[in-house]
Amino acid sequence: MKDDGSGGRGAPPGSHDAANRLGTEPIGSLLLRFSLPAITGMVVNALYNVVDRIFVGRAVGETALGGLALVMPLMTVIMAFAVLFGIGAANMISMRLGQQRRDSAEGALNNCFWLLLASGLLLTALGLIFLDPLLLMLGAPEGSESLVHARSFMRIFLCGAVFFTMGLGLAHCIRAQGFPTITMAGLLLGAALNVCLVPFFLFVLRMGVEGAALGTVIAQAASTVFMLFCCFSRRMVLRLRPLSVRPSVGTAVQIVSFGSAQFLLQFAMSFVMVIYNFSMSSYGSAELGVQGGGDVALSGMNIVNSVSMLILMPIFGIAQGAQPILGYNYGAQRFGRVMGVYKRAVLAATGVACAGFLLLHVLPDQIVGMFAPEGSPALLGFTPFAMRVATAAMPIIGFQIISANMFVVTGRPKASVILSMMRQVILLVPFIIAFGRIWGLNGVIAAAPAADAISAILTAAMIAVEMRKLKAASR
Repeated sequence: MKDDGSGGRGAPPGSHDAANRLGTEPIGSLLLRFSLPAITGMVVNALYNVVDRIFVGRAVGETALGGLALVMPLMTVIMAFAVLFGIGAANMISMRLGQQRRDSAEGALNNCFWLLLASGLLLTALGLIFLDPLLLMLGAPEGSESLVHARSFMRIFLCGAVFFTMGLGLAHCIRAQGFPTITMAGLLLGAALNVCLVPFFLFVLRMGVEGAALGTVIAQAASTVFMLFCCFSRRMVLRLRPLSVRPSVGTAVQIVSFGSAQFLLQFAMSFVMVIYNFSMSSYGSAELGVQGGGDVALSGMNIVNSVSMLILMPIFGIAQGAQPILGYNYGAQRFGRVMGVYKRAVLAATGVACAGFLLLHVLPDQIVGMFAPEGSPALLGFTPFAMRVATAAMPIIGFQIISANMFVVTGRPKASVILSMMRQVILLVPFIIAFGRIWGLNGVIAAAPAADAISAILTAAMIAVEMRKLKAASR
Protein backbone atom coordinates (compact mmCIF):
# COMPACT_ATOMS: atom_id res chain seq x y z
CA MET A 1 0.00 0.00 0.00
CA LYS A 2 1.31 3.41 -0.89
CA ASP A 3 2.22 5.57 2.08
CA ASP A 4 -0.22 8.44 2.45
CA GLY A 5 1.52 10.21 5.27
CA SER A 6 -0.73 8.69 7.88
CA GLY A 7 1.76 6.45 9.53
CA GLY A 8 0.97 3.47 7.31
CA ARG A 9 -2.81 3.73 7.64
CA GLY A 10 -4.60 4.00 4.32
CA ALA A 11 -7.12 6.79 4.00
CA PRO A 12 -10.73 5.73 3.52
CA PRO A 13 -11.88 5.63 -0.14
CA GLY A 14 -12.99 9.07 -1.26
CA SER A 15 -11.72 10.83 1.87
CA HIS A 16 -8.93 12.64 0.00
CA ASP A 17 -11.51 13.89 -2.52
CA ALA A 18 -13.57 15.33 0.35
CA ALA A 19 -10.60 17.43 1.41
CA ASN A 20 -9.14 18.18 -2.05
CA ARG A 21 -12.37 19.63 -3.40
CA LEU A 22 -11.74 22.60 -1.10
CA GLY A 23 -9.05 23.66 -3.55
CA THR A 24 -10.65 22.69 -6.86
CA GLU A 25 -14.40 23.28 -6.99
CA PRO A 26 -15.93 26.65 -8.02
CA ILE A 27 -15.88 29.11 -5.13
CA GLY A 28 -19.55 30.06 -5.25
CA SER A 29 -20.99 26.55 -5.14
CA LEU A 30 -18.36 25.39 -2.64
CA LEU A 31 -19.05 28.29 -0.26
CA LEU A 32 -22.79 27.69 -0.56
CA ARG A 33 -22.40 23.97 0.14
CA PHE A 34 -20.26 24.55 3.21
CA SER A 35 -22.05 27.63 4.51
CA LEU A 36 -25.61 26.30 4.43
CA PRO A 37 -24.89 23.42 6.82
CA ALA A 38 -22.77 25.72 8.98
CA ILE A 39 -25.55 28.32 9.02
CA THR A 40 -28.04 25.61 9.93
CA GLY A 41 -25.77 24.48 12.73
CA MET A 42 -25.30 27.97 14.14
CA VAL A 43 -29.00 28.81 13.88
CA VAL A 44 -29.81 25.52 15.59
CA ASN A 45 -27.42 26.45 18.38
CA ALA A 46 -29.14 29.82 18.77
CA LEU A 47 -32.54 28.16 18.65
CA TYR A 48 -31.72 26.26 21.85
CA ASN A 49 -31.81 29.64 23.60
CA VAL A 50 -34.66 31.18 21.62
CA VAL A 51 -36.95 28.16 21.94
CA ASP A 52 -36.25 27.93 25.67
CA ARG A 53 -37.09 31.62 26.08
CA ILE A 54 -40.28 31.55 24.01
CA PHE A 55 -41.67 28.56 25.88
CA VAL A 56 -40.43 29.75 29.27
CA GLY A 57 -41.93 33.21 28.71
CA ARG A 58 -45.29 31.67 27.86
CA ALA A 59 -45.30 28.87 30.46
CA VAL A 60 -43.61 30.50 33.46
CA GLY A 61 -43.79 34.28 32.94
CA GLU A 62 -41.72 37.30 32.01
CA THR A 63 -39.66 37.29 35.22
CA ALA A 64 -38.33 33.88 34.21
CA LEU A 65 -36.94 35.54 31.07
CA GLY A 66 -34.94 37.78 33.37
CA GLY A 67 -33.57 34.69 35.08
CA LEU A 68 -32.44 33.22 31.77
CA ALA A 69 -30.74 36.53 30.96
CA LEU A 70 -28.69 36.14 34.13
CA VAL A 71 -27.40 32.68 33.17
CA MET A 72 -26.42 33.66 29.63
CA PRO A 73 -22.90 34.81 30.66
CA LEU A 74 -22.24 31.40 32.23
CA MET A 75 -23.57 29.57 29.19
CA THR A 76 -21.42 31.76 26.95
CA VAL A 77 -18.32 30.90 29.00
CA ILE A 78 -19.04 27.20 28.47
CA MET A 79 -19.46 27.86 24.75
CA ALA A 80 -16.19 29.79 24.76
CA PHE A 81 -14.25 26.67 25.75
CA ALA A 82 -16.03 24.61 23.08
CA VAL A 83 -15.09 27.28 20.55
CA LEU A 84 -11.50 27.53 21.83
CA PHE A 85 -10.75 23.86 21.29
CA GLY A 86 -13.24 23.13 18.49
CA ILE A 87 -12.43 26.03 16.17
CA GLY A 88 -8.76 25.85 17.15
CA ALA A 89 -8.56 22.20 16.12
CA ALA A 90 -10.68 22.83 13.01
CA ASN A 91 -8.34 25.58 11.81
CA MET A 92 -5.37 23.29 12.40
CA ILE A 93 -7.07 20.36 10.65
CA SER A 94 -7.99 22.28 7.50
CA MET A 95 -4.53 23.83 7.15
CA ARG A 96 -2.70 20.53 7.76
CA LEU A 97 -4.90 18.73 5.22
CA GLY A 98 -4.09 21.47 2.73
CA GLN A 99 -0.40 20.81 3.44
CA GLN A 100 -0.95 17.04 3.04
CA ARG A 101 0.04 16.46 6.70
CA ARG A 102 -2.66 13.98 7.70
CA ASP A 103 -0.89 12.71 10.83
CA SER A 104 -0.77 16.21 12.27
CA ALA A 105 -4.44 16.79 11.43
CA GLU A 106 -5.46 13.54 13.15
CA GLY A 107 -3.41 14.50 16.20
CA ALA A 108 -5.35 17.77 16.40
CA LEU A 109 -8.67 15.90 16.36
CA ASN A 110 -7.69 13.50 19.13
CA ASN A 111 -6.16 16.19 21.33
CA CYS A 112 -9.31 18.25 20.83
CA PHE A 113 -11.41 15.37 22.20
CA TRP A 114 -9.48 15.27 25.49
CA LEU A 115 -9.48 19.05 25.82
CA LEU A 116 -13.25 19.21 25.31
CA LEU A 117 -13.89 16.39 27.78
CA ALA A 118 -11.66 17.85 30.49
CA SER A 119 -13.01 21.39 30.13
CA GLY A 120 -16.64 20.22 30.21
CA LEU A 121 -16.17 18.21 33.40
CA LEU A 122 -14.17 20.98 35.08
CA LEU A 123 -16.76 23.63 34.23
CA THR A 124 -19.51 21.40 35.65
CA ALA A 125 -17.70 20.96 38.95
CA LEU A 126 -16.75 24.61 39.38
CA GLY A 127 -20.15 25.84 38.28
CA LEU A 128 -22.10 23.70 40.74
CA ILE A 129 -19.78 24.57 43.63
CA PHE A 130 -19.81 28.33 43.08
CA LEU A 131 -23.21 28.80 41.43
CA ASP A 132 -24.81 31.23 43.89
CA PRO A 133 -21.77 33.55 44.19
CA LEU A 134 -21.41 33.50 40.40
CA LEU A 135 -25.03 34.50 39.83
CA LEU A 136 -24.70 37.42 42.23
CA MET A 137 -21.50 38.48 40.48
CA LEU A 138 -23.28 38.32 37.13
CA GLY A 139 -25.83 40.96 38.07
CA ALA A 140 -28.58 38.98 39.80
CA PRO A 141 -30.53 41.28 42.15
CA GLU A 142 -30.38 39.53 45.54
CA GLY A 143 -33.77 38.19 46.58
CA SER A 144 -35.34 38.76 43.14
CA GLU A 145 -37.50 36.27 41.26
CA SER A 146 -34.97 36.34 38.43
CA LEU A 147 -32.30 34.93 40.76
CA VAL A 148 -34.53 32.03 41.79
CA HIS A 149 -35.25 31.09 38.18
CA ALA A 150 -31.58 31.45 37.18
CA ARG A 151 -30.44 29.12 39.97
CA SER A 152 -33.04 26.48 39.09
CA PHE A 153 -32.14 26.46 35.40
CA MET A 154 -28.38 26.46 35.78
CA ARG A 155 -28.18 23.63 38.31
CA ILE A 156 -29.52 21.23 35.69
CA PHE A 157 -27.80 22.78 32.68
CA LEU A 158 -24.36 22.53 34.32
CA CYS A 159 -24.78 18.78 34.73
CA GLY A 160 -24.79 18.52 30.94
CA ALA A 161 -21.98 21.00 30.25
CA VAL A 162 -19.73 18.23 28.92
CA PHE A 163 -22.30 17.45 26.20
CA PHE A 164 -22.38 21.12 25.24
CA THR A 165 -18.60 21.43 24.88
CA MET A 166 -18.08 18.03 23.24
CA GLY A 167 -20.88 18.28 20.69
CA LEU A 168 -20.14 21.81 19.57
CA GLY A 169 -16.37 21.30 19.48
CA LEU A 170 -16.47 18.07 17.46
CA ALA A 171 -18.92 19.63 15.01
CA HIS A 172 -16.22 22.11 13.99
CA CYS A 173 -13.72 19.28 13.50
CA ILE A 174 -16.09 17.26 11.32
CA ARG A 175 -16.84 20.30 9.14
CA ALA A 176 -13.12 21.02 8.71
CA GLN A 177 -12.63 17.56 7.14
CA GLY A 178 -15.07 18.38 4.34
CA PHE A 179 -18.30 16.94 5.83
CA PRO A 180 -20.55 19.92 6.62
CA THR A 181 -23.76 17.95 6.00
CA ILE A 182 -22.90 15.48 8.75
CA THR A 183 -22.42 18.37 11.16
CA MET A 184 -25.77 19.79 10.14
CA ALA A 185 -27.52 16.47 10.68
CA GLY A 186 -26.15 16.12 14.21
CA LEU A 187 -27.15 19.63 15.20
CA LEU A 188 -30.60 19.26 13.66
CA LEU A 189 -31.11 16.10 15.70
CA GLY A 190 -30.48 18.05 18.89
CA ALA A 191 -32.70 20.93 17.79
CA ALA A 192 -35.62 18.65 16.94
CA LEU A 193 -35.42 16.96 20.33
CA ASN A 194 -35.18 20.33 22.06
CA VAL A 195 -38.29 21.66 20.34
CA CYS A 196 -40.20 18.52 21.37
CA LEU A 197 -38.91 18.02 24.92
CA VAL A 198 -38.92 21.59 26.28
CA PRO A 199 -42.65 22.26 25.72
CA PHE A 200 -43.47 18.76 26.98
CA PHE A 201 -41.63 19.35 30.25
CA LEU A 202 -43.04 22.88 30.58
CA PHE A 203 -46.69 22.54 29.53
CA VAL A 204 -47.44 18.85 30.20
CA LEU A 205 -45.28 18.04 33.22
CA ARG A 206 -45.25 21.68 34.43
CA MET A 207 -41.63 21.48 35.56
CA GLY A 208 -40.93 25.21 35.19
CA VAL A 209 -37.47 26.41 34.15
CA GLU A 210 -36.03 23.09 35.33
CA GLY A 211 -37.94 21.43 32.52
CA ALA A 212 -36.45 23.79 29.96
CA ALA A 213 -32.96 22.99 31.23
CA LEU A 214 -33.57 19.23 31.27
CA GLY A 215 -34.93 19.23 27.73
CA THR A 216 -31.92 21.20 26.54
CA VAL A 217 -29.43 18.84 28.20
CA ILE A 218 -31.08 15.71 26.76
CA ALA A 219 -31.11 17.25 23.28
CA GLN A 220 -27.45 18.22 23.50
CA ALA A 221 -26.52 14.75 24.74
CA ALA A 222 -28.19 13.14 21.73
CA SER A 223 -26.38 15.48 19.34
CA THR A 224 -23.04 14.72 21.03
CA VAL A 225 -23.52 10.94 20.76
CA PHE A 226 -24.18 11.38 17.03
CA MET A 227 -20.99 13.47 16.59
CA LEU A 228 -18.90 10.90 18.47
CA PHE A 229 -20.29 8.05 16.38
CA CYS A 230 -19.28 9.92 13.21
CA CYS A 231 -15.79 10.72 14.51
CA PHE A 232 -15.12 7.03 15.20
CA SER A 233 -16.36 6.03 11.74
CA ARG A 234 -13.94 4.76 9.09
CA ARG A 235 -15.70 6.92 6.51
CA MET A 236 -14.17 10.11 7.89
CA VAL A 237 -10.93 11.62 6.58
CA LEU A 238 -9.60 11.51 10.14
CA ARG A 239 -10.58 9.03 12.84
CA LEU A 240 -10.97 9.65 16.53
CA ARG A 241 -8.53 7.34 18.41
CA PRO A 242 -8.40 8.80 21.94
CA LEU A 243 -6.86 5.68 23.51
CA SER A 244 -4.13 5.17 20.92
CA VAL A 245 -3.10 8.77 20.14
CA ARG A 246 -1.19 10.37 22.99
CA PRO A 247 -2.19 13.85 24.15
CA SER A 248 0.49 16.32 23.10
CA VAL A 249 1.27 19.55 24.90
CA GLY A 250 2.65 21.00 21.67
CA THR A 251 -0.50 20.17 19.72
CA ALA A 252 -2.69 21.52 22.52
CA VAL A 253 -0.77 24.79 22.48
CA GLN A 254 -1.26 25.07 18.71
CA ILE A 255 -4.99 24.38 19.07
CA VAL A 256 -5.30 27.08 21.70
CA SER A 257 -3.35 29.49 19.49
CA PHE A 258 -5.63 28.86 16.51
CA GLY A 259 -8.80 29.15 18.59
CA SER A 260 -7.80 32.00 20.90
CA ALA A 261 -9.41 34.76 18.83
CA GLN A 262 -12.87 33.21 18.87
CA PHE A 263 -12.43 32.15 22.51
CA LEU A 264 -11.66 35.70 23.59
CA LEU A 265 -14.61 36.95 21.57
CA GLN A 266 -16.96 34.54 23.34
CA PHE A 267 -15.43 35.30 26.73
CA ALA A 268 -15.74 39.02 26.00
CA MET A 269 -19.39 38.52 25.15
CA SER A 270 -19.88 36.94 28.57
CA PHE A 271 -18.16 39.86 30.27
CA VAL A 272 -20.28 42.37 28.35
CA MET A 273 -23.43 40.47 29.33
CA VAL A 274 -22.50 40.94 32.98
CA ILE A 275 -22.07 44.69 32.46
CA TYR A 276 -25.39 44.76 30.63
CA ASN A 277 -27.12 42.86 33.43
CA PHE A 278 -25.90 45.26 36.11
CA SER A 279 -26.70 48.33 33.99
CA MET A 280 -30.14 47.17 32.85
CA SER A 281 -31.10 46.14 36.36
CA SER A 282 -29.92 49.42 37.89
CA TYR A 283 -31.27 51.88 35.31
CA GLY A 284 -34.42 49.83 34.72
CA SER A 285 -35.34 50.00 38.39
CA ALA A 286 -34.83 53.77 38.40
CA GLU A 287 -36.37 54.76 35.07
CA LEU A 288 -39.15 52.37 34.03
CA GLY A 289 -41.39 53.55 36.85
CA VAL A 290 -42.85 50.14 37.73
CA GLN A 291 -42.29 47.66 40.51
CA GLY A 292 -39.61 45.22 39.47
CA GLY A 293 -38.37 47.56 36.77
CA GLY A 294 -34.96 45.92 36.88
CA ASP A 295 -36.49 42.52 36.08
CA VAL A 296 -38.49 44.11 33.24
CA ALA A 297 -35.35 45.64 31.73
CA LEU A 298 -33.47 42.34 32.06
CA SER A 299 -36.31 40.43 30.41
CA GLY A 300 -36.62 42.98 27.60
CA MET A 301 -32.93 42.93 26.73
CA ASN A 302 -32.95 39.14 26.97
CA ILE A 303 -35.54 39.11 24.18
CA VAL A 304 -33.52 41.60 22.11
CA ASN A 305 -30.27 39.69 22.53
CA SER A 306 -31.87 36.31 21.82
CA VAL A 307 -33.41 37.50 18.55
CA SER A 308 -30.26 39.40 17.56
CA MET A 309 -28.12 36.30 18.10
CA LEU A 310 -30.54 34.27 15.99
CA ILE A 311 -29.82 36.68 13.12
CA LEU A 312 -26.08 36.88 13.77
CA MET A 313 -25.67 33.09 13.90
CA PRO A 314 -26.07 32.70 10.11
CA ILE A 315 -23.23 35.21 9.74
CA PHE A 316 -21.06 33.15 12.07
CA GLY A 317 -22.17 30.14 10.03
CA ILE A 318 -20.92 31.77 6.83
CA ALA A 319 -17.62 32.50 8.57
CA GLN A 320 -17.35 28.89 9.71
CA GLY A 321 -18.38 27.56 6.30
CA ALA A 322 -15.70 29.69 4.64
CA GLN A 323 -13.00 28.75 7.17
CA PRO A 324 -12.11 25.26 5.83
CA ILE A 325 -11.98 26.63 2.28
CA LEU A 326 -9.86 29.60 3.30
CA GLY A 327 -7.57 27.51 5.51
CA TYR A 328 -7.01 24.79 2.90
CA ASN A 329 -6.24 27.24 0.10
CA TYR A 330 -4.04 29.42 2.27
CA GLY A 331 -2.09 26.32 3.31
CA ALA A 332 -1.80 25.38 -0.39
CA GLN A 333 -0.67 28.97 -1.20
CA ARG A 334 -3.58 29.63 -3.57
CA PHE A 335 -3.93 33.26 -2.50
CA GLY A 336 -6.11 34.41 -5.38
CA ARG A 337 -8.67 31.78 -4.40
CA VAL A 338 -8.43 32.92 -0.78
CA MET A 339 -9.36 36.47 -1.78
CA GLY A 340 -12.27 35.21 -3.87
CA VAL A 341 -13.71 33.20 -0.99
CA TYR A 342 -13.34 36.15 1.39
CA LYS A 343 -15.19 38.56 -0.92
CA ARG A 344 -18.05 36.14 -1.50
CA ALA A 345 -18.35 35.50 2.23
CA VAL A 346 -18.52 39.24 3.01
CA LEU A 347 -21.27 39.77 0.44
CA ALA A 348 -23.30 36.86 1.80
CA ALA A 349 -22.87 37.95 5.44
CA THR A 350 -23.85 41.53 4.63
CA GLY A 351 -26.98 40.33 2.86
CA VAL A 352 -28.04 38.32 5.93
CA ALA A 353 -27.32 41.27 8.23
CA CYS A 354 -29.40 43.67 6.13
CA ALA A 355 -32.32 41.23 5.96
CA GLY A 356 -32.23 40.81 9.75
CA PHE A 357 -32.08 44.56 10.23
CA LEU A 358 -35.25 45.05 8.18
CA LEU A 359 -37.06 42.29 10.03
CA LEU A 360 -36.28 43.67 13.49
CA HIS A 361 -37.18 47.23 12.53
CA VAL A 362 -40.42 46.43 10.72
CA LEU A 363 -41.89 43.79 13.07
CA PRO A 364 -40.53 44.44 16.58
CA ASP A 365 -43.94 44.30 18.31
CA GLN A 366 -44.83 40.98 16.74
CA ILE A 367 -41.43 39.51 17.65
CA VAL A 368 -41.74 40.58 21.28
CA GLY A 369 -45.26 39.12 21.39
CA MET A 370 -43.84 35.68 20.60
CA PHE A 371 -41.97 35.70 23.91
CA ALA A 372 -44.46 37.48 26.16
CA PRO A 373 -47.95 37.67 24.62
CA GLU A 374 -49.43 38.81 27.94
CA GLY A 375 -46.43 40.69 29.26
CA SER A 376 -46.69 43.83 31.36
CA PRO A 377 -47.27 47.18 29.60
CA ALA A 378 -43.77 48.21 30.69
CA LEU A 379 -42.17 45.19 28.98
CA LEU A 380 -44.25 45.51 25.81
CA GLY A 381 -43.47 49.22 25.60
CA PHE A 382 -39.77 49.06 26.36
CA THR A 383 -38.62 46.05 24.34
CA PRO A 384 -39.57 47.08 20.75
CA PHE A 385 -37.87 50.46 21.25
CA ALA A 386 -34.76 48.77 22.67
CA MET A 387 -34.73 46.36 19.73
CA ARG A 388 -34.67 49.15 17.14
CA VAL A 389 -31.91 51.09 18.89
CA ALA A 390 -29.67 48.16 19.81
CA THR A 391 -29.65 46.78 16.24
CA ALA A 392 -29.17 50.08 14.41
CA ALA A 393 -25.71 49.10 13.12
CA MET A 394 -26.54 45.50 12.23
CA PRO A 395 -25.97 45.91 8.44
CA ILE A 396 -22.20 46.37 8.94
CA ILE A 397 -21.66 43.56 11.43
CA GLY A 398 -21.36 40.87 8.76
CA PHE A 399 -18.32 42.52 7.21
CA GLN A 400 -16.67 42.89 10.62
CA ILE A 401 -17.17 39.23 11.62
CA ILE A 402 -15.92 37.76 8.34
CA SER A 403 -12.92 40.10 8.26
CA ALA A 404 -11.87 39.32 11.83
CA ASN A 405 -11.99 35.59 11.04
CA MET A 406 -9.85 36.21 7.95
CA PHE A 407 -6.86 37.21 10.08
CA VAL A 408 -6.97 33.84 11.86
CA VAL A 409 -6.72 32.04 8.52
CA THR A 410 -3.77 34.16 7.38
CA GLY A 411 -1.84 33.37 10.55
CA ARG A 412 -2.41 36.66 12.37
CA PRO A 413 -4.59 35.66 15.34
CA LYS A 414 -3.52 38.75 17.31
CA ALA A 415 -5.08 41.04 14.70
CA SER A 416 -8.26 38.97 14.83
CA VAL A 417 -8.32 39.22 18.62
CA ILE A 418 -7.88 43.00 18.50
CA LEU A 419 -10.70 43.47 15.99
CA SER A 420 -13.06 41.13 17.83
CA MET A 421 -12.28 42.66 21.22
CA MET A 422 -12.63 46.17 19.79
CA ARG A 423 -16.32 45.64 19.15
CA GLN A 424 -17.09 43.45 22.15
CA VAL A 425 -15.03 45.00 24.95
CA ILE A 426 -12.54 47.75 24.19
CA LEU A 427 -15.19 50.13 22.87
CA LEU A 428 -18.43 48.60 24.09
CA VAL A 429 -17.79 48.44 27.83
CA PRO A 430 -16.66 52.09 28.17
CA PHE A 431 -19.59 53.14 25.99
CA ILE A 432 -22.07 51.27 28.20
CA ILE A 433 -20.70 52.95 31.31
CA ALA A 434 -20.31 56.44 29.81
CA PHE A 435 -23.55 56.49 27.81
CA GLY A 436 -25.43 55.10 30.82
CA ARG A 437 -24.23 57.94 33.03
CA ILE A 438 -25.16 60.54 30.39
CA TRP A 439 -28.44 59.17 28.96
CA GLY A 440 -29.40 56.47 31.47
CA LEU A 441 -31.20 53.36 30.18
CA ASN A 442 -31.38 54.67 26.60
CA GLY A 443 -27.65 55.28 26.63
CA VAL A 444 -26.91 51.71 27.67
CA ILE A 445 -28.99 50.44 24.75
CA ALA A 446 -27.27 52.80 22.27
CA ALA A 447 -23.74 51.72 23.26
CA ALA A 448 -23.69 48.61 21.02
CA PRO A 449 -24.40 50.27 17.65
CA ALA A 450 -21.88 53.02 18.42
CA ALA A 451 -19.18 50.42 19.13
CA ASP A 452 -20.14 48.46 16.00
CA ALA A 453 -19.77 51.51 13.76
CA ILE A 454 -16.32 52.52 15.01
CA SER A 455 -14.94 48.96 15.01
CA ALA A 456 -16.14 48.45 11.42
CA ILE A 457 -14.13 51.49 10.30
CA LEU A 458 -10.98 50.14 11.97
CA THR A 459 -11.59 46.70 10.48
CA ALA A 460 -11.91 48.16 6.98
CA ALA A 461 -8.52 49.88 7.31
CA MET A 462 -6.75 46.70 8.50
CA ILE A 463 -8.36 44.34 5.98
CA ALA A 464 -7.40 46.66 3.11
CA VAL A 465 -3.73 46.18 4.02
CA GLU A 466 -4.19 42.40 4.25
CA MET A 467 -5.87 42.24 0.85
CA ARG A 468 -2.99 44.11 -0.76
CA LYS A 469 -0.54 41.58 0.69
CA LEU A 470 -2.55 38.63 -0.62
CA LYS A 471 -2.91 40.25 -4.02
CA ALA A 472 0.84 40.77 -4.26
CA ALA A 473 1.52 37.18 -3.16
CA SER A 474 -0.87 35.76 -5.76
CA ARG A 475 1.00 37.30 -8.72
